[in-house]
Amino acid sequence: MESFLEDLNQAQREAVTATEGFIRVIAGAGSGKTRALSHRFAFLVEELGILPGNILCVTFTNKAASEMRQRIHALTGDNDTGFINTFHGFCVSVLQEDSHAVQYPKSFLVLDNEDINAMLQIIYEERGLSLRDMTFSKARDMIEIRKLFKDPEYYRSMIAMSLDELKGLYEKAVSASDIIFYGYLYQEKKCFGLDYNDLIKFSLYIFEQNPEIRLKWQQRLEYIMIDEFQDIDLLQYQLMSVLCGYHKNLFVVGDPDQTVYTWRGANVRYLMDFDREFAPCRTIFMTQNYRSTPQILAVANSLIRRNVNRIPKDLIPVLPDGPDVLCHYADTAEEEAKWVAGRVAALHEAGVPYRDMTLLYRAHFVTRTIEQVFLTAKLPYTIYSGIQFFSRMEIKDALSYLRILVYRDDLSFLRIVNRPKRNLGKRRIAFLQEVAEREACSLYEALQRSLDQELFRGTRAASFLNLIERFSAEYSNRPVSEILSAILDQSGYEQMLRTEGSQERLDNLAELKQSVYEFETTCGEETTLEHYLSHVALFSNSDTADAGDRVRLMTVHAAKGLEFPHVFLVGMNEGIFPSRKTATREAMEEERRLAFVAITRAKQSLALSEAGGRNFDHSPRYPSRFLLDIDPSLLTFTREPQEGLVEEALRYIRASQRHLPDSTDEGHFPAGTRVRHNIFGEGTVLELDTEHSAHLVQFDAMATPRKISFRARLERL
Repeated sequence: MESFLEDLNQAQREAVTATEGFIRVIAGAGSGKTRALSHRFAFLVEELGILPGNILCVTFTNKAASEMRQRIHALTGDNDTGFINTFHGFCVSVLQEDSHAVQYPKSFLVLDNEDINAMLQIIYEERGLSLRDMTFSKARDMIEIRKLFKDPEYYRSMIAMSLDELKGLYEKAVSASDIIFYGYLYQEKKCFGLDYNDLIKFSLYIFEQNPEIRLKWQQRLEYIMIDEFQDIDLLQYQLMSVLCGYHKNLFVVGDPDQTVYTWRGANVRYLMDFDREFAPCRTIFMTQNYRSTPQILAVANSLIRRNVNRIPKDLIPVLPDGPDVLCHYADTAEEEAKWVAGRVAALHEAGVPYRDMTLLYRAHFVTRTIEQVFLTAKLPYTIYSGIQFFSRMEIKDALSYLRILVYRDDLSFLRIVNRPKRNLGKRRIAFLQEVAEREACSLYEALQRSLDQELFRGTRAASFLNLIERFSAEYSNRPVSEILSAILDQSGYEQMLRTEGSQERLDNLAELKQSVYEFETTCGEETTLEHYLSHVALFSNSDTADAGDRVRLMTVHAAKGLEFPHVFLVGMNEGIFPSRKTATREAMEEERRLAFVAITRAKQSLALSEAGGRNFDHSPRYPSRFLLDIDPSLLTFTREPQEGLVEEALRYIRASQRHLPDSTDEGHFPAGTRVRHNIFGEGTVLELDTEHSAHLVQFDAMATPRKISFRARLERL
């Protein structure tokens, strides 16, 4: 037993050995919660004799799940690491086993945003819609809102309806929103696809409608552990509540001070009220911080104490003293950027690699001036954003080659049938689409049936079909990494990139191959091609290749879960951080939590900066209230702020705070709230428009949303 408790502090030991009942761990930033979770898993397996397959450990990202598997494997030496996954990834496992209960095959498709966009493209072309009618981004949001709020019976109707019935709804639809919504349901059903929300909703539906399946999973999962509990949403909370209903062994880890995803549905109350909802509950505090210096933690503690809606705690430093936290008041944005560039250059001259320095900011537009100054100063940098790794063209192409081996789906077919060129352009694809529609088959089958047509003479259609058939017959007996390498070679795809001189794309494919190999080594025998494809759609932007020795620029949201030796938190101005869109006191507390997250990313040094001058509307720029929240004795100012600036900023902040409503105030509702208007009827709040003191509401009976003044009475449903 002692081997799993060595090098753990008292709170970590308590968390590891507390195995039975409902347990809540309030784990501060940098307190070693991943270490505690992995050791607890090993303790359950090695000391209590629990089978790994009877443990569910839920993480927030696939990268975190992979890291957890590796840690547990190092502790136990066992390749069986049970269910270590995200909520969505776990639901894939549920549906692969029990999708028959919803009339879906085990080989269903998990759809990501790129797949959904491809479906929307088909719908828009079929029905003559354009991006003027609705952008793809707004269409995806509309579909999600209608599924979760406006049309909650969608899930049952989709399960019960035949493909022909859905097609009928699609063809009869008149408004753009109905055409898109029913067209999407039809396309989903046609290829047996499920998007992220479907995965959890379908799993919940199965558990609700099939008590024997529900009991099977409840009995199987003897111990459930959930990381980043402050970030879970309503669907995830409901799923968790169902799964722990038999053994009632639920262990949750989270930090209310790091809830920064309410815009995605996260609700800090799930963690705050856990002890009331799941009684009797044992609460353990993990507050020793192993990441940051005492100077950085003092600033973080001073800032977050200003929040009211929290569980009081302070981060306790373990590391020795470091340099003071710097605060720089610049006259202009350009002067701020030059100061940051000077600090970066000085650190680099002192021996700090560029890759150890990171600039964090609230919004991407802040980087414009910084980039200009960095380019002039010839400082290497990379912006940690843009296209996600698994959404890059070459990665999607490679995965489509794998996907078509298993699913023969239209989305993959359209993506790779003419990459590399096989003389299968728009005219021939249009012909195949007519055949597929007429004969109710896939585009792949339509090509098989049409191969002897004159239209396909002189094409490489036959060689494409032979390639897919040959690999389909043998993929189940070969490792996924081997299949990937072989098909990229024999299809001519990699040769096409070499001919184009696309070395970066070839490097990305090499990174993909490496990630597949690592996936195989961490998941063991269960890594079939179907298993890999079901989970790869859930991967995030955490697996990008190393950008080399460059300063990293990223938003604070992108930095959550990461840590960096030297951090510059820039653009600390009212209207930037906190965002000018902050509409309620609750939202302001979330902005402060976001600033807390940014500060606690720093390990060795931290610098905060803001810029004076005027905003785009010519209003004066004030320092962020978050700078003024911090005890000034904890900061070292590069120069004293201009006389009267702080007092003027405080007056501005106090005035704006008076006009900031509580989100729970009557008549003010956060996004996602279902409301009723006395004329328009029921609808869903999409966002709060503080600039015009209004809610943006999508009413059920209307095709487009309406802005409703705060003065109008809306009733919460």
